[in-house]
Amino acid sequence: MTRSAYIYARYSSDLQNAASIEDQVRLCKERLEQDKVEVRNVFTDRAISGSSLHTRAGIQALLDEVAHGGVDIVIAEALDRLSRDQEDIARIYKRLNFAQVTLMTLAEGEVNELHIGLKGTMNALFLKDLADKTRRGQRGRVEVGKIPGGKSYGYRLVPTLNSNGTVNRGEREIIDDEAHIIKRIFNDYVEGKTARQIAADLNKECIASPRGGLWNASTINGNKKRRNGILNNELYLGNIIYNRQSFLRDPETGKRRSRPNPEAMWITKHVSHLQIIDQKIW
Repeated sequence: MTRSAYIYARYSSDLQNAASIEDQVRLCKERLEQDKVEVRNVFTDRAISGSSLHTRAGIQALLDEVAHGGVDIVIAEALDRLSRDQEDIARIYKRLNFAQVTLMTLAEGEVNELHIGLKGTMNALFLKDLADKTRRGQRGRVEVGKIPGGKSYGYRLVPTLNSNGTVNRGEREIIDDEAHIIKRIFNDYVEGKTARQIAADLNKECIASPRGGLWNASTINGNKKRRNGILNNELYLGNIIYNRQSFLRDPETGKRRSRPNPEAMWITKHVSHLQIIDQKIW
């Protein structure tokens, strides 16, 4: 009886290479042809991190199909294509093992418990190292007056080329029309208008909000503890504030959750060319 297989392929946002999916699938098919194994289906996740199962429709669909039976092998290019999370890769292996499905990769061959333990630990260390390098890079950008990420209302991104040919996305410049609205909001608030009244006035004049829709009170007020919202954004004072919060992944949902860091851990850098509001108005 001819054996059958499911192929799984994934590329993540850190690779940024859509052709990677096709390459992985082709190599897996070539291996299965050598072993005279029929390809039953191909499951993919494109531009999605391997740090959580919850956010990947492709791997979830594969596991659902495996549970229905009728397949002998699941194959991927490498174990880290299935997941880089220790608990997730162990969970996948257990589900395949329970369904009597063999897990194979081009890199490791037929996967067993030893692979799960060793590779799971290596992949977890890789994720930690990647996070540490990302934070180090962001801190470095802040120290030279660059924005580490995100775009605030009132500013436009000004991409520049680094000496090594990579794109630097930390540069910003003020958008005059939006800066005028920001100044108006601060002045109206100082004069006694509530955030709700300010939002109503802006909507009446058909002035687009930061997201292009209608203004509301929360867009203006934000959250004082988290320093967000128009009235709490210290970039308008010309201050880049880094490390205000940390992000942890919820093991139940796979979603990242933010937690405020103590103010003593914050890094502040003044960038006068991005200042819109003077200290007196603030």
